Amino acid sequence: MDIQFIKADKLKEKPTGDLPFGTLFTDYMFTMDYTEGKGWHDARIEPYGPISLDPACMVLHYAQEIFEGTKAYKTPDGHVQLFRANDNLARLNRSADRLCIPRIDTDFVLDALKQLVEIEKDWIPTDPGTSLYIRPFIFATDPYIGVRVSHTYKFLIILCPVGAYYKDGLKPTMMHIERVYARTVVGGTGEAKCGGNYAGSLAATEKAHEAGYEETLWLDGATRSHIEEVGSCNVMFKIDGKFVTPKLTGTILPGITRMSIIELLKSWGETVEERIIGIDEFVDLYHQGKVEEVFGMGTAAVVSPIGKLNYEGEDMVFNNDEIGPYAQKIYDTLCGIQRGTEPDPFGWVIPVC
Repeated sequence: MDIQFIKADKLKEKPTGDLPFGTLFTDYMFTMDYTEGKGWHDARIEPYGPISLDPACMVLHYAQEIFEGTKAYKTPDGHVQLFRANDNLARLNRSADRLCIPRIDTDFVLDALKQLVEIEKDWIPTDPGTSLYIRPFIFATDPYIGVRVSHTYKFLIILCPVGAYYKDGLKPTMMHIERVYARTVVGGTGEAKCGGNYAGSLAATEKAHEAGYEETLWLDGATRSHIEEVGSCNVMFKIDGKFVTPKLTGTILPGITRMSIIELLKSWGETVEERIIGIDEFVDLYHQGKVEEVFGMGTAAVVSPIGKLNYEGEDMVFNNDEIGPYAQKIYDTLCGIQRGTEPDPFGWVIPVC
């Protein structure tokens, strides 16, 4: 399938100054359509703009959709590169399987993404901590009111220049451990990256905000007895000299940053355990003084240090509510690989131009 390029009549003025996350978008987007019996077709890079949808469009009523998030970076010598975007596209296909959406050809889409990013390379900011955020997504488009698998879909990639996630440095966050609401259960959509997972988390997030906390740390939906993940990322603990992260049991998103940090820590000779972590066990370890660092792991922030966790009225404070040395080292190393200032012994970087 060829990729058509539709030139914009007029290009936007490039933004300067602060770059808020998720509000500014580039001149072009990638689009292709799916029709049952025909497959994916009409691939094109076209001017960014509104999409026309029928009011009965199935995604609006039954939420059959999936998405991904990755980034493009400019190196000090002006080259452009992606970070593990192939793994993001592979995960998109796993989400597609769970939501009964047709798979994409990941090699073709990666090539399309490279072409799109190369066209938009002047949108990539170069200040420390900045990047070009990449959002691929697929949604059902049949105009039909009824619960069934759609016969048509639309796939898009849009790009968004973003500023540093932490404008004033890596400051630890405060989180609330949720015991009432549930994010997902075994057999649900927890390991897929679909919007419904995030919409279902909003009530708990609002509850945490009202109590003065920034995010929610979820327990398992069935028993509320073990730790799973933060609302927007995976979580890692440094406990008694070892690194521990919740095991992937089908209810946790298999994060690309999570996978990268595990591989990075092991390359440093550190012990990493992927296992069930009981909340009661964790509280006991905290009271024994064995919990040394806690941090989130995700595309947006890379590493998000957690300085305080509230559980049943108790605020557990880690590392004096300051970023830990390993969280800082991981952040510096991963960001260095992504930006080309650190060597990439893992083959994670994908050159664009």
